[in-house]
Amino acid sequence: MTKKTILVYNPTAGPWDMSRPLKRLAAYLMNYDWETELIQTSQPGDATKRAREAASQGMDLVLVAGGDGTINDAANGVSGSDTTLGIVPIGTGNILAHQLRMPILSTLAPMMREVGDALLESRVQRVDLGVVNERQFLCWAGLGLDAEIAAQMEPRPRHLKRLRSLPYIITAFAVASEYRGVRSHFVIEDRAFRTRALLAVASNIQLYAAFFQIAPQARMDDGLLDIFVFKGLGLAYALRIVLQFIGARHLASPDVMHVLASKMRVETTPPVVLHLDGDPFGSTPARFSVRPSALKLLVPPQAPESLFSQAPERL
Repeated sequence: MTKKTILVYNPTAGPWDMSRPLKRLAAYLMNYDWETELIQTSQPGDATKRAREAASQGMDLVLVAGGDGTINDAANGVSGSDTTLGIVPIGTGNILAHQLRMPILSTLAPMMREVGDALLESRVQRVDLGVVNERQFLCWAGLGLDAEIAAQMEPRPRHLKRLRSLPYIITAFAVASEYRGVRSHFVIEDRAFRTRALLAVASNIQLYAAFFQIAPQARMDDGLLDIFVFKGLGLAYALRIVLQFIGARHLASPDVMHVLASKMRVETTPPVVLHLDGDPFGSTPARFSVRPSALKLLVPPQAPESLFSQAPERL
């Protein structure tokens, strides 16, 4: 059966120009009756606009070629529709791709076929979307140290993206050496408390920053967010958190609060920047919530079954 498909490409994503591999990928999918039109974005918000237009036109699939931020844009465009979102990872971090075990597209021809076959063999999972102040996220959102790092790093020029994680690590140490946490007032469901938070994260997936299993039991379709509040003051606490991620020891730490919840409010003094799926977004105060089963997500067959509690659907 023919699948009406658009492939939305962010040309600024990732360390390399991927226009040629994406043209070959579109042609490859056409051989299997995926009528694939390649569309290049030209400005922020284009991925959301193009994805929304495709959904309104009844397209079967929106494939998005970019990083986690571009995927976020497209997810906001197709959420609540019958159009399925698929990912073609070409970004720098590609955290969602790592979580789903989706191959990363490169300039090598064998990788194009591997990505194409992963898409063709995928299933559809209905997954939740988190919401922060009306903006939706697919992976995680938060505030504090990591959001400050993102605010200093994004957007990055392409030559820095070619250094992969190194600029993030350098910036993280620089920010953490001066960061003293933020006075915060949280209301999670109906429980209110105050603390000085190093960072707070609401996660819809298990991975964080590609390397860490922040929420090993997280499900993308359970109607809940794994909310973490890391208490602390600065660099020493940040290093302790990183070490605690090894072996998921942070889950037993007295300095870490972890709850499953569908809503949270947070106010800080002073206001601090937020991030959604790794990109800076607004500032506190903020309201977090969940839209259950808001997105039809194309998931490769090798994705961990533990990410989902519901059975997949046919494409």
